[in-house]
Amino acid sequence: MGKGPGLYTEIGKKARDLLYKDYQSDQKFTITTYSPTGVVITSSGTKKGQLFLADVNTQLKNRNITTDVKVDTNSNLSTTITLDEPAPGLKTIFSFKLPDQRSGKVEVQYLHEYAGISSSIGLTANPVVNFSGVIGTNALALGTDVSFDTKSGNFTKCNAGLSFSNSDLIASLTMNNKGDSLNASYYHIVNAVTSTAVGVEVTHSFSTNENTITLGTQHALDPLTTLKARVNNTGKASALIQHQWRPKSFLTISGEVDTKSIDKSAKVGLALALKP
Repeated sequence: MGKGPGLYTEIGKKARDLLYKDYQSDQKFTITTYSPTGVVITSSGTKKGQLFLADVNTQLKNRNITTDVKVDTNSNLSTTITLDEPAPGLKTIFSFKLPDQRSGKVEVQYLHEYAGISSSIGLTANPVVNFSGVIGTNALALGTDVSFDTKSGNFTKCNAGLSFSNSDLIASLTMNNKGDSLNASYYHIVNAVTSTAVGVEVTHSFSTNENTITLGTQHALDPLTTLKARVNNTGKASALIQHQWRPKSFLTISGEVDTKSIDKSAKVGLALALKP
């Protein structure tokens, strides 16, 4: 079976990752350890101004069942149980959060050569039902993403998307916010050897008649060091450098300046991820 169109969340993902992934203005530290029994423990802490947030995530894999348990500084506990491929192309995900009694949810994903389907339902008396589906191939795909609140009887989300891709470019067009927002993105690989790529995202809001344009690029200085930069039409420019100083361990330094208000101080973010 060849590579299919994937899930709806993958429409425009390459451009989003280039333009937004790893950019931050906070200080974050993440460390991952592995126990002899195969348990993966990931601890992270993030400093946002004067606020410090931390969480611990424990992951256990047993054959095709993966269990993730996460606890944060506010004593919130999140659990996700993933059953991978009980049948070819099928994945079942059960998740809930404590103390939120309405957070329980069951999701089923199915990947086919010409389709990708994801459906979830909340485990409550009046659940929210989500459905997303994509048909096509890895070159051309058309999909929709909707959510229905059975309590109010209203659609809380109704999106649609189209994606086209070939060996070096990906273009996508999505309609979001119940038809109020139109988003177009473009991702192009300039040089595969140096991982050089450019991306652009244009969003138009029909209710406010406003456009948001973001341009970005990335380039690998060497196999372990990547540079990224972006700018939008509001004058905010950002850049980052990410270095893999040991296998799976990254140091990322990012900054943002408002070119229309140079007198304001730049925002600087630092992230350190350690894996053995």
